[in-house]
Amino acid sequence: MTLDMTKLEPLLGTVVNELGAAANAALVLVGDKLGLYRALATGALTPMELGRKTGTQERYVCEWLSAQAASGFVTYDPEAGTFSLSPEQAAVFADEESPAFMAGGFYSLAAVFADEPKLAEAFVSGKGIGWGDRCNCLFCGTERFFRTGYKAHLVPEWLPALDDVVEKLNRGAKVADVGCGHGVSTMIMAKAFPDSDFTGIDFHEASVAHANEQAKELANIRFEVARAQDYSGSNYDLVTIFDALHDMGDPVGAAAHVRKTLKPDGTLMLVEPFAGNSLAENLNPVGRFCYAISTSVCVPAALNQGGGMAMGAQAGEKRLADVARQGGFTHFRRVAETPFNMVLEARP
Repeated sequence: MTLDMTKLEPLLGTVVNELGAAANAALVLVGDKLGLYRALATGALTPMELGRKTGTQERYVCEWLSAQAASGFVTYDPEAGTFSLSPEQAAVFADEESPAFMAGGFYSLAAVFADEPKLAEAFVSGKGIGWGDRCNCLFCGTERFFRTGYKAHLVPEWLPALDDVVEKLNRGAKVADVGCGHGVSTMIMAKAFPDSDFTGIDFHEASVAHANEQAKELANIRFEVARAQDYSGSNYDLVTIFDALHDMGDPVGAAAHVRKTLKPDGTLMLVEPFAGNSLAENLNPVGRFCYAISTSVCVPAALNQGGGMAMGAQAGEKRLADVARQGGFTHFRRVAETPFNMVLEARP
């Protein structure tokens, strides 16, 4: 076999970069859990100073800092022998209120690696992997990853982009948040619109229990265990599905049930991962991440539910529009987007 070195060397460089990224993912979790990033955000520190400030051991901290500096996640000053975070690095790794915070997303990766044997088995059997059968890191990781974008965009940008919805919410509307998970999206809306009533719906009992515990001080919100295809209630002004329709085994059935439970002038708001309508359009960093998570999490979850459809996290606007129309909606449009999400409006 003859190898073309002009092709092999760039490929090996890419693979080495991938190995470094995968190895450092666990170290990001350590840094987040132990408060190392947050301590660095207060100013430049030596490994000894960071260890003392966080109650950790200098030798481990020194090696962790070296890995972080090599990754570009922290800044090293060789003359002073100190490490620090730039404002941009702090926004990504230390400030959970930042719209650029990304550290939370690494928790889901722990679940991906923990569940790899189940995934390999599913590849052979063709069966799915139930959401409730996953490592618990997936649930908290999903919450922390999506919370950043929802807090930054949901109330100031996404809801105002929908026709007449904010006016209804201010007056007092009835809202169902389907596939709500830990209820982050539901609680953000409930706090912003205290005169409206919100019901968070999810089929995962543990997530609903967690959401109810987190929202117990909010009078205008409740959570219940139910499927998207047959949840209770009717005459909703707004139904939302955040990053969940593509995970459903029967998304058409879900859309049809939403249509039945909406008022005649109601709105379905879909928030889905940003994607083009073809594989070629999605061969980019966001598509790369989404396809990987979709292979490990989204497609197995959908196949576990039955229904014959597993759209995956890069379904694209055209396919999502087809699902909505098959579910009985006649008006469909994209109203907003970010580098990670697109926001779609469907109306009867």
